[in-house]
Amino acid sequence: MTPTPASPSFATLPLAPHVLANLESLGYVSMTPIQAASLPLALAGKDLIAQAKTGSGKTAAFGLALLARLNPRHFGVQSLVLCPTRELADQVAQELRRLARAEDNIKLVTLCGGVPLRLQMASLAHGAHVVVGTPGRVLDHLRRESLVLEGLNTLVLDEADRMLDMGFADEIGAIAQQCPPTGRRQTLLFSATYPEGVAQLAARYLREPVEVTLPETHAPSLIHERRYEVSESERLHAVGLLLNHFRPESTLAFCNTKQQCHDLVAVLQAQGLVAMELHGDLEQRDRDQVLVQFANRSCSVLVATDVAARGLDIAKLEAVINVDITPDVQVHTHRIGRTGRAGEKGLVFSLVSLDEMGRIGRIEAEQGRESEWHQLAELKAADTAEPLRPPMVTLQIAGGRKEKIRAGDVLGALTKDIGLPGSTIGRIDVNDFSTYVAVQRDVAAKALRGLNAGKVKGRSVKVRQL
Repeated sequence: MTPTPASPSFATLPLAPHVLANLESLGYVSMTPIQAASLPLALAGKDLIAQAKTGSGKTAAFGLALLARLNPRHFGVQSLVLCPTRELADQVAQELRRLARAEDNIKLVTLCGGVPLRLQMASLAHGAHVVVGTPGRVLDHLRRESLVLEGLNTLVLDEADRMLDMGFADEIGAIAQQCPPTGRRQTLLFSATYPEGVAQLAARYLREPVEVTLPETHAPSLIHERRYEVSESERLHAVGLLLNHFRPESTLAFCNTKQQCHDLVAVLQAQGLVAMELHGDLEQRDRDQVLVQFANRSCSVLVATDVAARGLDIAKLEAVINVDITPDVQVHTHRIGRTGRAGEKGLVFSLVSLDEMGRIGRIEAEQGRESEWHQLAELKAADTAEPLRPPMVTLQIAGGRKEKIRAGDVLGALTKDIGLPGSTIGRIDVNDFSTYVAVQRDVAAKALRGLNAGKVKGRSVKVRQL
């Protein structure tokens, strides 16, 4: 295994000046450990097995390598990135577009379920350099011959362990068979863990790979975990007590079942909190809107099952609540690792019934430390405290990438035309047919009126508040 060195500057890499200038404009100065360990090898054309978690900077690690190998004048698919979920694929595609801003007209297409096949086929027919997608939908296009991979030079398997957990081994194999052989392509495999299944995957699809390991990116000392013993009748009420006492701006609450998610959201909403649920029964459109609102801080609490939350990487997540204790120790570790990232502190609260004490014992043995126990009676909200409200509101604009709308067009309409300070505008997410913009709560009404009365990119648009 290759040890990870100290993180040097991107300027030490063999990257073109315009690429380095774009990285600097994006705020990329020093490499993260996974970038420092893997980029020199990837840029040299080596196959890689890189052990790294979501949030460690791995997208730039493989993104800069695949962009360096692209020929912008050839409109065939040259790079394919496979991801376990649509949410992760969307995040990867968004980051690759940012990294490719300095290149000549790089075309990227996302292929995931939840979007009509005919729209994706039309995008592919216009030519694409990079495809990011989930294994099932990518294989569907290969079988329909709307996607051709004979000119592929880079294959990326992102979060390979999760793809195997979700049963995608056969699909990955079928896709790899339609790629050029290992000697004619570079394969980069990224995985948070390295179980036997991933080792078998690497043996089949990589050629003389170099292995790169990365220590935990979230230092345990940054995560403060508190446990509370509860009865079943207290469990859902206890979540509201925690939120009103500690008042985190952004909280991810994990439940073991969809029904528990639904019940908890009903309880929190009855208390006046902005809470939303994320589970497998949601339509894709509803799922997308929930995730956008949580990521841009216009939803205080996202209540999710573990399967539904796979692939999520929410910046500056202040708290995680284990509403139920998972029977899987590795899942618990993955849950708490969503907070306390990138040098930020994180709070973790676990609500434990007597029936779950055995699970906590196994978690303690894995963590190598005893639990810090507290009483629910300690939790008191200040009498004068305002209700916990998210700082932002999300506006949805009917129109997106297909109408050539860019984030800068929306920002210009809000600041130059409507006169809002730039500091009141949050994230702007441009999808194919919709654009979502977060604005501070106190200017939301003005922003909504102004956008509906004005124009974006010279056209009138319909806007609503989610």
